[in-house]
Amino acid sequence: MPLTNHKFLLAARPVGMPKPTDWTFTEEPLPEPKDGEFLVQILYISLDPAMRMWINEARSYIPPVAIGEVMRALALGVVTASRNPHFAIGDHVSGAFGVQEYALSDGRRVTKVDPKLAPLPKFLSVFGMTGMTAYFALLDTGQPQPGETVVISAAAGAVGALAGQIAKIKNCRVVGIAGGAEKCRYIVHDLGFDAAIDYKSEDVKQSLRQHCPDGIDVYFDNVGGTILEAALANIRLHARIVICGAISQYNNTGPATGPRNYMSLLTNRATMKGMLVMDYADRFPQAAAEMATWVAAGKLKSREDIVEGIATFPETLLKLFKSENTGKLMLKVN
Repeated sequence: MPLTNHKFLLAARPVGMPKPTDWTFTEEPLPEPKDGEFLVQILYISLDPAMRMWINEARSYIPPVAIGEVMRALALGVVTASRNPHFAIGDHVSGAFGVQEYALSDGRRVTKVDPKLAPLPKFLSVFGMTGMTAYFALLDTGQPQPGETVVISAAAGAVGALAGQIAKIKNCRVVGIAGGAEKCRYIVHDLGFDAAIDYKSEDVKQSLRQHCPDGIDVYFDNVGGTILEAALANIRLHARIVICGAISQYNNTGPATGPRNYMSLLTNRATMKGMLVMDYADRFPQAAAEMATWVAAGKLKSREDIVEGIATFPETLLKLFKSENTGKLMLKVN
């Protein structure tokens, strides 16, 4: 067993896009578990847009990562030493282990996973928080009905790609907004979306009118800003807008932009509601079981964008904010 643990600590609060100097890559002696603890060798680290919010000092749904702390991240690994009767050496587990090679845990908020059921990266994508977010944000918050039109922003991303496919499973018409011709091709030809809008080359507001001539029933927002405004300009009566994320705003150095046309909610008697996945933790097994049947039937596909090497963390994280990833972005630690 290696004698050291390498990890990334938060060195400074980023202003705008995170820089390499906002992190410290350090090493420490490998920790030994105490009574009730176990040691996890981390195999895969999930990289998510929410990580940018976690390092802001502003009030949010979770306390910010403190300066000098290990960068918070969901991860998956294998137990290599244990003094906890509920976790044995060789168990595969997922939890908020952070951006490091090894983590100590007492077992709270840690989930065992079975690598015989699916490849390990799937437990950070379709069977992890990403899949749970797509499932509950769409079905519980968006409440799509058969025949309705659902629009998904960041549709080639981890959550958006799954949400769009679930909407198709529920017999909706699905339009995805993505960046670039290849991503648009992917969501239509590989994932079965009915249409795609390339926000990099099209006028999104006009394209939504073209592809949604009767308006939008459910808008699943991962982006915020001007694209949210474009969607609000095209909603139908009693539309539901799901606020799942706002990646266009996370690196702003000034006030958030949009939506300036929020009165469309009043005119259309529509609702706009935020969603946090942990509110549904007691229902995760139900969602995982249903999604497993869709995966087995070939109705639900997931793509994992895996970058090797923990040392690449600072630059790999930026792929999320440069629209350079397709599907679920993660690090393979070793």
